[in-house]
Amino acid sequence: MATIKWALDPTHSEVLFKVKHLMITNVTGSFKSFNVTAETSDEQLSNASIQFTAKTSSIDTNNEQRDGHLKSPDFFDAEKFPEIKFASDELKKTAKGDYELTGKLTIKGITKDLKLNVEFAGIAKDPYGNVKAGFTITGSINRNDFGLTWNAALETGGVMVSEEVKLVSEIQLVKQK
Repeated sequence: MATIKWALDPTHSEVLFKVKHLMITNVTGSFKSFNVTAETSDEQLSNASIQFTAKTSSIDTNNEQRDGHLKSPDFFDAEKFPEIKFASDELKKTAKGDYELTGKLTIKGITKDLKLNVEFAGIAKDPYGNVKAGFTITGSINRNDFGLTWNAALETGGVMVSEEVKLVSEIQLVKQK
């Protein structure tokens, strides 16, 4: 069976995260430079192999001072660890349009198993004849598992930044000809 290759449509995709600040609100951030590739045996995602990378220096939380801190050795250490990587192990259908994606996530040289929820929105042809597939991907990680341990205790109890980081991505892939 022929392999179908898929490439990222970066203008219709985004990789976001949310983390609690002061334990009362979420701060949202994104990675502006990332890539996703996939290989499948058919358009129904059978036997999908998915690769993801994000440049840690492209982190954007809409605050330059905070972004600088996140790029520093306190967090991502972007100079020493320029990329976050994910490689899939399995994409398993759980219900119509819903999948469970498992694989290995590497941040700061630390690799851990990760399970993500994938909503497959379907396949459509754009006005230019390109075949595209759309996905919403959600999950969470404990940032401490990846050496992102900086924090500050609060006077009222609790900490400045939560350990849980919620992941939300909208990904559109283009079938390669």
